[in-house]
Amino acid sequence: MHIKEQSEKDGICRIVLDNGRTLAYSAGSGVSVIERDGFYFKDLEKSGELLPYEDWRLPPWERAKDLAGRLTVEEIAGLMLYSPHQAVPPAKGGPFGGSFGGRPFWESGNQPWELSDEQKEYLSEEHIRHILLMTVENAEVSARWSNELQKVAESLPHGIPVNLSSDPRSGARESGAEFKSAGQDVSKWPEGLGFAACFDTEVVSDFAKTASREYRALGITTALGPQIDLCTDPRWMRFADTFGEEAEKTKEMTKAYCDGMQTTPGAPDGWGAESVNTMVKHWPGGGTGEGGRDAHYAFGRYAVYPGGNFEMHQKPFTEAAFCLDGPTKYAASVMPYYTVSWGEDKKNGKNVGNSYSEYMIRDLLREKYGYQGVVCTDWGITQDPDARIDSFGSRCYGMEDVTEAERCLCAIMNGVDQFGGNSRMEPVIQACKLGCEKYGEEAMRQRMELSAARLLKNIFQCGLFEDPYLEPEKSARIVGCREFVRKGYQAQLKSVVLLKNKDCLPLARGIKVYIPERRIKASKGFFRQDIPEHTEDPAAADVISKYAVRVSDPGEADAAVVFIESPQCNPYSEEDAAAGGNGYLPITLQYRPYTAVNARAVSIAGGDPREKFENRSYRGKTNTSYNEADLDNILECRKAMGDKPVIVCAALSNPMVMHEFEKQTDAILVEFGVSKSAVLDILFGEYSPTGRLPVQIPRDMETVEEQCEDLPLDMVPYKDSEGNTYDYGFGMSY
Repeated sequence: MHIKEQSEKDGICRIVLDNGRTLAYSAGSGVSVIERDGFYFKDLEKSGELLPYEDWRLPPWERAKDLAGRLTVEEIAGLMLYSPHQAVPPAKGGPFGGSFGGRPFWESGNQPWELSDEQKEYLSEEHIRHILLMTVENAEVSARWSNELQKVAESLPHGIPVNLSSDPRSGARESGAEFKSAGQDVSKWPEGLGFAACFDTEVVSDFAKTASREYRALGITTALGPQIDLCTDPRWMRFADTFGEEAEKTKEMTKAYCDGMQTTPGAPDGWGAESVNTMVKHWPGGGTGEGGRDAHYAFGRYAVYPGGNFEMHQKPFTEAAFCLDGPTKYAASVMPYYTVSWGEDKKNGKNVGNSYSEYMIRDLLREKYGYQGVVCTDWGITQDPDARIDSFGSRCYGMEDVTEAERCLCAIMNGVDQFGGNSRMEPVIQACKLGCEKYGEEAMRQRMELSAARLLKNIFQCGLFEDPYLEPEKSARIVGCREFVRKGYQAQLKSVVLLKNKDCLPLARGIKVYIPERRIKASKGFFRQDIPEHTEDPAAADVISKYAVRVSDPGEADAAVVFIESPQCNPYSEEDAAAGGNGYLPITLQYRPYTAVNARAVSIAGGDPREKFENRSYRGKTNTSYNEADLDNILECRKAMGDKPVIVCAALSNPMVMHEFEKQTDAILVEFGVSKSAVLDILFGEYSPTGRLPVQIPRDMETVEEQCEDLPLDMVPYKDSEGNTYDYGFGMSY
């Protein structure tokens, strides 16, 4: 084999071999290229000898096992960590900061792609090689930053590359349900539920293939998704990120997503330079929180199965993600959810968080279903709980009375390989020491090496050991290119659902429209921070002006277009708890005050070290949505417009009760995470709607209370004034 091409740019040496393989390394890392048997390899160990892990002819698993055996306990512990979210560069006042020479970025004079003090420490002191990228200035900055990380990593012992990852970053509309990454420049697509509304698996496949190209151009080789929970409770705040609650459709889309992301065309085993590891979540399914509450918070820690449907929630994993149709065979990683799967541990009878459950991880995931990939916990499960139950950081469910090291050891021995959001190796090292005392040094060393090998395999199979470096100019051309943006926009259009049309749509271009501002009451944010009362303009002037003339007086308008969002509310009240109540409130899917007359008198699950009771029932309590004024806007427009059309455009993060306003409207469009331009293109006839409901729209809150958290499609759907039933699969066209 000969060297076909050789170059050096920005301190990165590239050698292209005549078989098409590229070897790239940093000129300042101390790494060189060696020749053996007529082939060329990177001397990552700097030993002058060709070691098995350096030999790209060997399978990734064989290379990974060899390297794992060479690592110290400290180096393995670092591999088992997953950094907190990184902003590149940090925004002034943003939640994820960093220092640069001891100073904030905006005072440092550094370039946006230069590494922070913390990032350098992650690599050199904590041995971290898995870093989570959140926001980034643009594709070129991301590529340069990725290269800087790889240069440092390559200079350290063994030359282990960095595996950059990302939360979903391609959604056209950001959600407050988790850390959305809002990746600048990437093509924009619907949220998960929007893909389901297309009822076309090819759309998901096209997205995955496109996103993998963009991710690799940004330096990202692991996607923290897809989210394949069956969302069988309509109140869950993460509903919009799922593929819905229908198991067979979710399985189809899971395979399309994972195969599209992971497969490099033409590679014998599917893995290569276009591959992105997927991390399917959340095992064994996170969409069954009691009362619809979410387990990011201790007041939502319990998943319940009143319909006896626990096994169905595993099917997107066991019958799709773990048996892909493509050559990569299975999703590279899986993430358990925070939840306590109440009453489902059939072996030990323990109600603990899923990562701490021997039954959920070892017995089911590892042994019964034979999963061999990486198991990574959800973020921040090992830290000590906050003193307040209404807090963001209290997720060591059922393990509150032991040390962090003991929590880590429990998870490791269950079969967990990695700890999300942890940047300190000391608890993992202490866990290893405890394991040596309990199980013996040889057994514990073997267990740690197994996790190291699984983690390294995911890095090897994406080709990073041979070439972890990017060409920033090329990245800028790939990410958000015209073709990718066009595909994403077409998917947005395809996902919008028309529910009602009394012969008023499509609208004529150039008409006068009235669009009211949205008024939001004081609320709680994702981090449980207080958000003050505020107003929002739902439609930017430069977008509306392409279609119509916006007027401030509804009396002058030809039509009113009212943008609304699903009702949002606070499911827990510290004020109620302080007054002697249990703190729990109903999650309402209607705008006006809702009193939970028909809720369970006694909750299925309960108990927390900070609570003196187990009954979490909210029966008889009342809650009101933060955005109740969305309903006021509809009713006020109806009164002001007379016989002229009132059109509602609803952004659904959850199914919503529509009997409060449907009769007052002439048309209703619903969308699941798309841009305003996509909605307006449909309103004004540029695209005839084809989307169908991937959810049921409930008749009322009584049917929401009557449904079981773990059963799909078990609500009585709403029937509108035109005689249409808003059931799963319903949708209209022009």
